[in-house]
Amino acid sequence: MAEQQAQEKTEDATPRKLEKAREDGKIARSRELNSVAIVTFGAVAAIAMAPKVSSELIRLTASLFAHAGINEKPLPTVIGESIVEALFYVFPFLLILFVSGLLSSLGVGGVTFSTKVLRPKLERMNVLKGFGRMFSTQSLVELVKSIAKFVLIAGAAITVLSVFSQDLMMLGSLPINVAINEGAQYVGIALLVIGTVLVLVAAIDVPFQIAHHKKQLKMTKQEIKDELKDTEGKPEVKARLRALQQQVSRRQMMEEVPSADVVITNPEHFSVAIRYDLNQAGAPIMVAKGADLMAFRIREIADDHDVPIVPVPPLARAIFNTTEAGDEISAGLYLAVAQVLAYVYQLEQYRRGQVKNVPTLGVVEVPDEFGENSV
Repeated sequence: MAEQQAQEKTEDATPRKLEKAREDGKIARSRELNSVAIVTFGAVAAIAMAPKVSSELIRLTASLFAHAGINEKPLPTVIGESIVEALFYVFPFLLILFVSGLLSSLGVGGVTFSTKVLRPKLERMNVLKGFGRMFSTQSLVELVKSIAKFVLIAGAAITVLSVFSQDLMMLGSLPINVAINEGAQYVGIALLVIGTVLVLVAAIDVPFQIAHHKKQLKMTKQEIKDELKDTEGKPEVKARLRALQQQVSRRQMMEEVPSADVVITNPEHFSVAIRYDLNQAGAPIMVAKGADLMAFRIREIADDHDVPIVPVPPLARAIFNTTEAGDEISAGLYLAVAQVLAYVYQLEQYRRGQVKNVPTLGVVEVPDEFGENSV
């Protein structure tokens, strides 16, 4: 039972699987939304542009027949020039259709380019799977949509014909240019009505396609575990994570240096920043440490924030090798650190004029047990 539950696809797809599906061309897509957008905007464009475009196409056609018997230019040349000029007038309408389809694609799934969907797959030739697709939920929904579209389009067409039947019958008695212009207007109105009623189909299809796509990409708990294991197991991912962790740790340490009471140095290769709160009973805390370039950076920040820098090589090495940032110093180093802190406090009093004699640090004794850790 537990194994069966582990194989059930109950988990939402991970970002990695969603990205992979997108690369494979598997995205939510509603053809009904595309159809509605193209038909509706195309109808509006047809109604608005019909007078101008139809009159220009009539003029081009008349000009083409007028030059058919004249030898000024070869007939293929005249035809080619007429086609180019006709495309010039039709191009804005075609552009509107293209932009409508593009914007509708951005609405659901977005635009993606993938050649993987064009690659031949033997599984598509599997007869049993083909029958399975024929009787699947998706096929049933497509059948219902087709029936609904047929009923709606037929109803819209019948409605338009019944409303404009008298006007349509009158087209035959009108001049050719007027009849073509009026006919184009009626076609645009019919398409606009059809596009409007198809909004009902799109309103149902869009949520269904999104939910169906989400369901198809669902994963089992085991698949998520395997993906996580595969991702975290890659050496480059681990190295990147370690680098990010070290970067964050260094940044946090550098932010703590201004709050330190003293920076003890090697004096060049090591720097450790110590903070001691007199109001707390705890031991001094090492808030930051660094070697070489990091040590130099700690000294720079200490200089900028007037944090005393005291060179005590044995003590700096001992603290560096035995304490991590944010931890209390080892008990064996209490006396040595206390001697340095006392010197720093006396130095501060001297700078304020509270004592007359310049304080001296003297020899700081570091227990032999810490000497083995020096480098």
